[in-house]
Amino acid sequence: MTAPASAKQASGSAIYALAFSIVAFLFATIGLVVVAADDGGGSATSSEAGPIAVSLTDYAITPATINAAAGDVSLAVSNDAGQVHNLAIADLNAKTADLSGGASADLELKDVAPGTYAVICTIPGHEALGMVATLIVTEGGASTEVAAGGDTTMTGMDHDNPSPEVAAAMDERMQKGMTEGLATFTGGGGTEGIGNVKLEPTTVEADGTKVFDLEASIIDWEVSPGKIVKAWAYNGMVPAPWIRTEPNDKVKVNIENNLPIDTDIHWHGISTPFPMDGVAYLTQELPVNPGETFTYEWTNPDRPELGMYHPHTHGQTAVINGMFGVFQVGDMPLPRGETISGRDIPADLTVTQEVPMVLNDAGTIGFSLNGKSYPATSPISADLGDNVLVTYYNEGLTAHPMHLHRLPQLVVARDGIALEQPYWADTINVAPGERFTVLIMPREAGDVGVWAYHCHILTHAENDDGLFGMVTAMIVSDPNAPAA
Repeated sequence: MTAPASAKQASGSAIYALAFSIVAFLFATIGLVVVAADDGGGSATSSEAGPIAVSLTDYAITPATINAAAGDVSLAVSNDAGQVHNLAIADLNAKTADLSGGASADLELKDVAPGTYAVICTIPGHEALGMVATLIVTEGGASTEVAAGGDTTMTGMDHDNPSPEVAAAMDERMQKGMTEGLATFTGGGGTEGIGNVKLEPTTVEADGTKVFDLEASIIDWEVSPGKIVKAWAYNGMVPAPWIRTEPNDKVKVNIENNLPIDTDIHWHGISTPFPMDGVAYLTQELPVNPGETFTYEWTNPDRPELGMYHPHTHGQTAVINGMFGVFQVGDMPLPRGETISGRDIPADLTVTQEVPMVLNDAGTIGFSLNGKSYPATSPISADLGDNVLVTYYNEGLTAHPMHLHRLPQLVVARDGIALEQPYWADTINVAPGERFTVLIMPREAGDVGVWAYHCHILTHAENDDGLFGMVTAMIVSDPNAPAA
């Protein structure tokens, strides 16, 4: 019925003609230009009283800003979480051991020169989840006090009295990150690999059964420019291939396991028979061992469904690291010919573009939309009069309020079930495992532009270097506008 997002791309000239709009989007619309959330961590200053206490939790480093005087710096690091964490400062070649919950360690830093140093947890995926902090070392120490918990402060400064040096460094770092990100974003992302490619049946059997082949393996995946991770994938892509079927279709899916561990496939939100639900040892007698294959088969119900597929065996590792995909049965019914909150939905409405948007926030992939982190995310391009159908699929570990600037979203389905009473919203909160389907209908001259489109948990969309992670844009053009 519809073409994937990649089928409709704005021309380079159209994108660059809107560069000033993108700049405005980058520097103004999200509302976090130089202010960075510290997740309640505040800041701490070294003193003669002893080492600076640093706490590791799921998933934060507290304080978020550590101020110290040049020379020897001592950090008393404690893991106050249930998971294993560590603390590392790459520029100082310093790292604690991996600490189990309740463990602690002192990190002694010798002859530290003035400067700003990144502090992270190096456990895979934890940096992307927010385990980052900043060590600011100055001659004679810093003037900031310990900030009150829950404040949102500029890194390395309080609200009222930032030092000129710290403020200038932060502004320079933000400007550099934002402008470099803009250049990459308008240039198309600059990364290898694309996910959500529709998978055609390998064969159609005599009785009409559609047969699809999947291979599970670990691949190199470029999440953002230059950031290549070990992703767990189906058919070498993240997200996995988009499988489209129809109501009443007979379906077979063959899985070949080339992972180093057992696997299975759960068809989340899809009506399958009990033995095909894909939970090893529960609904499925045994998992699929490395080097083996297994066939799932069922007949679709006589109604549309929108679901996801992913492993249950070792899912806590495989899913967040990339093994997730869209499984579709038919088309969601739309409220054609209805009037909703004063807005008329055309009776002859045709969907011009269908966009799956898979959300993730953990593992090697980290904060991402469709397996990519800004500036490698793909903008959605549309003309006035188009009807864009977007479905959010949350395969992460936390909820994400997805916010599109200017253009309201008509929520038409939740979890693959059409709503009897669709509603308009500008921010849709998508919990793990949920699917929300929304219709976006640019109509007014004022809709033309490049509009920010992002998760509104702001630490999922911006850091001290500018935008990152769960950020993209919707580019609306007027096809009847005079040529520039």
